[in-house]
Amino acid sequence: MKRLAITAPEWGLDYAGAKRVADGVAATLLREPTCLSWYDRERDYESPAGATECHDGCPIPGYIDYAANRGAELLVEVDGGRFVFCYCSTVEFL
Repeated sequence: MKRLAITAPEWGLDYAGAKRVADGVAATLLREPTCLSWYDRERDYESPAGATECHDGCPIPGYIDYAANRGAELLVEVDGGRFVFCYCSTVEFL
Protein backbone atom coordinates (compact mmCIF):
# COMPACT_ATOMS: atom_id res chain seq x y z
CA MET A 1 0.00 0.00 0.00
CA LYS A 2 1.39 3.39 -0.99
CA ARG A 3 1.60 5.87 1.90
CA LEU A 4 1.27 9.62 1.56
CA ALA A 5 1.72 12.07 4.43
CA ILE A 6 0.14 15.52 4.43
CA THR A 7 1.37 17.92 7.09
CA ALA A 8 -0.52 21.19 7.35
CA PRO A 9 -1.35 22.01 10.99
CA GLU A 10 -1.82 25.65 10.03
CA TRP A 11 -4.94 24.62 8.10
CA GLY A 12 -6.62 23.66 11.37
CA LEU A 13 -8.37 20.67 9.82
CA ASP A 14 -11.07 18.79 11.64
CA TYR A 15 -12.18 15.30 10.55
CA ALA A 16 -14.42 16.59 7.75
CA GLY A 17 -11.72 18.88 6.36
CA ALA A 18 -9.07 16.19 6.54
CA LYS A 19 -11.41 13.75 4.76
CA ARG A 20 -12.02 16.27 1.96
CA VAL A 21 -8.27 16.74 1.50
CA ALA A 22 -7.60 12.99 1.57
CA ASP A 23 -10.48 12.32 -0.85
CA GLY A 24 -9.01 14.89 -3.25
CA VAL A 25 -5.57 13.30 -3.09
CA ALA A 26 -7.05 9.84 -3.63
CA ALA A 27 -9.02 11.11 -6.63
CA THR A 28 -5.80 12.29 -8.29
CA LEU A 29 -3.95 9.01 -7.68
CA LEU A 30 -6.65 6.32 -8.08
CA ARG A 31 -9.46 5.66 -10.51
CA GLU A 32 -12.80 5.96 -8.75
CA PRO A 33 -11.42 5.74 -5.20
CA THR A 34 -13.43 4.58 -2.23
CA CYS A 35 -12.43 4.95 1.41
CA LEU A 36 -12.22 1.52 3.03
CA SER A 37 -11.28 2.60 6.54
CA TRP A 38 -10.28 5.63 8.57
CA TYR A 39 -9.03 6.74 11.97
CA ASP A 40 -9.58 9.97 13.93
CA ARG A 41 -6.99 10.04 16.75
CA GLU A 42 -8.47 13.05 18.59
CA ARG A 43 -11.84 11.38 19.05
CA ASP A 44 -10.34 7.87 19.06
CA TYR A 45 -12.87 6.80 16.42
CA GLU A 46 -12.21 4.34 13.64
CA SER A 47 -14.09 2.71 10.85
CA PRO A 48 -14.89 -0.06 10.80
CA ALA A 49 -15.72 0.34 14.47
CA GLY A 50 -13.81 -2.00 16.75
CA ALA A 51 -11.31 -3.09 14.11
CA THR A 52 -8.38 -2.40 16.41
CA GLU A 53 -9.84 -4.26 19.41
CA CYS A 54 -8.79 -7.62 17.99
CA HIS A 55 -5.32 -6.23 17.19
CA ASP A 56 -4.41 -5.37 20.78
CA GLY A 57 -0.62 -5.58 21.02
CA CYS A 58 -0.14 -5.91 17.26
CA PRO A 59 2.14 -3.51 15.39
CA ILE A 60 -0.49 -2.85 12.68
CA PRO A 61 -3.70 -1.06 13.73
CA GLY A 62 -6.90 -2.90 12.88
CA TYR A 63 -8.24 -0.23 10.53
CA ILE A 64 -5.07 -0.50 8.40
CA ASP A 65 -5.09 -4.31 8.43
CA TYR A 66 -8.78 -4.29 7.50
CA ALA A 67 -8.14 -2.07 4.48
CA ALA A 68 -4.98 -3.93 3.42
CA ASN A 69 -6.87 -7.22 3.38
CA ARG A 70 -9.53 -5.68 1.15
CA GLY A 71 -7.22 -4.34 -1.53
CA ALA A 72 -6.30 -0.88 -0.24
CA GLU A 73 -3.81 0.83 -2.52
CA LEU A 74 -3.34 4.17 -0.76
CA LEU A 75 -3.01 5.33 2.83
CA VAL A 76 -3.27 9.09 3.41
CA GLU A 77 -1.99 10.28 6.78
CA VAL A 78 -2.89 13.83 7.78
CA ASP A 79 -0.90 15.82 10.35
CA GLY A 80 1.27 13.04 11.70
CA GLY A 81 -1.53 10.52 12.12
CA ARG A 82 -4.24 12.78 13.55
CA PHE A 83 -6.33 11.39 10.72
CA VAL A 84 -5.66 8.33 8.55
CA PHE A 85 -7.66 7.24 5.49
CA CYS A 86 -7.20 4.05 3.42
CA TYR A 87 -8.44 3.85 -0.18
CA CYS A 88 -8.81 1.42 -3.03
CA SER A 89 -9.87 1.89 -6.61
CA THR A 90 -13.42 0.68 -7.20
CA VAL A 91 -12.60 -0.02 -10.85
CA GLU A 92 -11.11 -3.39 -9.86
CA PHE A 93 -14.53 -4.48 -8.57
CA LEU A 94 -16.35 -3.86 -11.85
